[in-house]
Amino acid sequence: MILTVTPNPAVDHTIHFDEPLETGVVHRTDDAVFTAGGKGINVAKYVSALDVDAAATGFLGGHFGKFVRDRLDADGVSADFVAIDDDTRLNTTVLAEDGEYKLNHNGPQIRAAHVDELVETVQANDPDTLLVGGSLPPGMSLSAVDRLARAGNWRTAVDMGGESLSDLEADYFVCKPNRSELAAATGRTIETDEDAVAAAEELQNRGFEYVLASLGADGALLVTDDEVLSAPAADVEVVDTVGAGDAILSGFIAAREHGLDDADALRMGILTAARVVSVAGTRVPDLDGVLTNETRIEVTTVRRR
Repeated sequence: MILTVTPNPAVDHTIHFDEPLETGVVHRTDDAVFTAGGKGINVAKYVSALDVDAAATGFLGGHFGKFVRDRLDADGVSADFVAIDDDTRLNTTVLAEDGEYKLNHNGPQIRAAHVDELVETVQANDPDTLLVGGSLPPGMSLSAVDRLARAGNWRTAVDMGGESLSDLEADYFVCKPNRSELAAATGRTIETDEDAVAAAEELQNRGFEYVLASLGADGALLVTDDEVLSAPAADVEVVDTVGAGDAILSGFIAAREHGLDDADALRMGILTAARVVSVAGTRVPDLDGVLTNETRIEVTTVRRR
C-alpha cells in the first residue's frame, strides 16, 4: 500500500481564458475547474487509478479542507488527515492565450503537536511506500520529513524543492526533481542533457536509491546505482502542465508496486504524465492502457555506472 503525505494541500482552482490577460481589464470565463490538489494528493489519486491501493494524509482544515476530503472520497481515495483549525489553502492557475500563471498561498500554520499526530497517523497506516510531496506549511521543518522517513520500515519517496532535497538526511527510495530543482539541489547550471545527467547522478550519490528527473518536453531520466535511463516525452497535445511531475512519479511508484523493472517503471511514468497533461487541472484522466503500455515509449540506456 502507498500512503502519501501532503503537508500543505490545496484546492486547485484552474481557469482558462481564450485571450491574453491585460491590467485594468475584467476578464470573464465560464471555464473553471476545482480539484483537490497538492503533490501527495495528486499521487494518491493517480496511483489509485493505476490499480494500486493508496491512501492520503497530511493536514486539512476549514471549508477548503472539507472540499478536499469530499473530492478524495468521490475519487475513491481513502483519506486519513490530521485536522487543524486554520483553513487549507487555495491555489489558482490561470491559462491564458499569453501564458500560464500560478498564484499560490503559503498555507496554514502547523504546530509541533500536529506533526506528532501526523507521525502517529503514518505509523498506524504502516504503508509499504510512503510519499512526502509538496511544500511545507509554516511551522513544519525538513527535520519532520526525515522523522517521517525514519518512523517505520517503509521505503520513502520524496518530491520537494531542490533546496529541500539537498538538506534531507534520512535514507530515501526515490526523489523526483525537475530541471530547476536539479540545479537548486546541486548548484549546477542545467543547460544540456549532459548537465541534467551529471546533476541527477550527483544527487543520487548523496543517498537516494533512485533519482527520477522530469525534464518537461525532453522527457525524463532515471538514475540508479547501475545505470542512467532516458525516455522521451510522449507526443500529445498539452492542455495543462499542472500535475505532470506528480504523474511521472505516480506511474513510476505504481509500476514498482506492480513488480515492473526500472525501464518499465520509467516508461509507465511517462505514459501517466502524457494522460495528465492532456486535461485541465489535476483531475484524474482515463489511465486505461497505461499498465499494458499500449503506446510504446522507447527507454534507452544513457550509460552504465
